[in-house]
Amino acid sequence: MKYGLLPMRLALLFFGAITISLICASCDDSRQVADMSFDTKVADPAYVNAHPKALFDEAHDNIHTMTGRYRPFADLITNDGYRLTPNKTKFSPKTLEGYEILVIANALGANESEDNPAFNEAECDAVHDWVQAGGSLLLITDHYPTGSAAENLAKRFGVGMSKGMTFDSSCYDKTSNDDSQLEFSSDNGLLGDHMIIQGRDATERINRVVTFTGQSLEVPVNGAPLLKLSASAIDRAPSVRVEKSGGDTRVIVTYGEPVSASGRAQGVALELGKGRVVILGEAAMLTAQLDGKTKKPFGMNVSGLDNRQFALNIMRWLSRLSN
Repeated sequence: MKYGLLPMRLALLFFGAITISLICASCDDSRQVADMSFDTKVADPAYVNAHPKALFDEAHDNIHTMTGRYRPFADLITNDGYRLTPNKTKFSPKTLEGYEILVIANALGANESEDNPAFNEAECDAVHDWVQAGGSLLLITDHYPTGSAAENLAKRFGVGMSKGMTFDSSCYDKTSNDDSQLEFSSDNGLLGDHMIIQGRDATERINRVVTFTGQSLEVPVNGAPLLKLSASAIDRAPSVRVEKSGGDTRVIVTYGEPVSASGRAQGVALELGKGRVVILGEAAMLTAQLDGKTKKPFGMNVSGLDNRQFALNIMRWLSRLSN
């Protein structure tokens, strides 16, 4: 199980069969950190002369920032020729003006359990209209509470979120011994038929992606699944209770009975008007992290995966380098 996704004030986690408690903590050695040894160089950058401008959101209590645990992603796509700028303000037509791509990674609500909408309706309007006019959105979410926080924005593009956790007793990474670390491969048939998966040539073809504990996504009629969930995949929906004692706040998340997630996905691509959208149901897959205690890798730094190329292919499709 992947821990350390929440901010420091809700960082110490205890996992039971179906219950997680999150308690205020002053330190957390198990918290994941960016793997700064991960090689982010790109031998043949996609953009050498022109450089697409991408806005990286940091205005919505985001778990992941350009200089934090998403630095490996930020460095990788910068080395591929993109120009990244951190966003520090609420979304508006003016905020988005002049940018070709908007990246949002694990935004959080401002309430104590962090599951309130991270974006107000005016922001959702601004992003939707910007995409329809030709912008490209990469919306990255995760297990509770990030799905709940991003749900209202995802719905603007027809994508529903399970908001809990997704497991698969058959199609998971067997080396992890964790059935929430899902495997999508050419061998198990769970990779979608899309340009992001195919790449521009055989060197960019995606053959195996692993995710590291996320939620499931509903695939809209105009969308294409990138990472398809199998017939054995299940969702567990969260039930949340907040308890206060002295100066501490305890957020108790209880996960319900399993419900089939067959037909859903952990990655969706779609086009809307002149724009493009990719929505992911798990965040660690596109960065490189280390467990704070064990130094175990999570993400693009796990050997034998195509997650690194998957990140590049997503950005190249969003910037219309590939059709």
